[in-house]
Amino acid sequence: MKKIETPLAIDAVVIDLDGTLLHTAPDLAEAANRMMAELQLPPVEEAVVSTYIGNGVGRLIKRVLTGSMEGEPDPLLYQRASEIYMRHYADVCARSQPFPDVLPGLQALKQAGFRLGCITNKAEQFTVPLLKEAGLYDFFELVLSGDTLPKKKPDPMPLLYACEKFGTVPERLLLIGDSLNDTQAARAAGCHVFCVPYGYNRGNDVRELDL
Repeated sequence: MKKIETPLAIDAVVIDLDGTLLHTAPDLAEAANRMMAELQLPPVEEAVVSTYIGNGVGRLIKRVLTGSMEGEPDPLLYQRASEIYMRHYADVCARSQPFPDVLPGLQALKQAGFRLGCITNKAEQFTVPLLKEAGLYDFFELVLSGDTLPKKKPDPMPLLYACEKFGTVPERLLLIGDSLNDTQAARAAGCHVFCVPYGYNRGNDVRELDL
């Protein structure tokens, strides 16, 4: 299929998961608060949990436990909390739904001839079932989770790996995401980046990012 000409000369598009493809915040918050209840700790509002999303499940758990972005809880508490969280998230994660217009957007990109990938910091054990349950998995030739490679976003490694797999160069790759994490990864890799306005971005307006 001949690719439609666009203002950007790109061969492939890679897309973030949490806050871009799927509205996962409600289920992440549900798992977090089940964890907190089991630990006999106070609950955390969903709006607050949504600001903790983006750097992988380990950092999310630490942020929920400490109430801060870079806080480090007691190691034993963190280990126990992680086991509890993973158990509860496995129970609820498949409920996450695509944001409006995600499905037609993916269909349009596919029809336009772009090669598609999903790059997320979420663990593979959750990424693949989530994409399959939402009916999105078959759109992607490549799915990179937070534990697929030695490094994850905002490191450029996943984007550079995607370029290699797609047989293209960073200047011809577009990342679609929702946060500073995504823009930093794209900048480091030398890729183009678009950010959706409805995602999480640590609670900040994505329009404030220097794109």
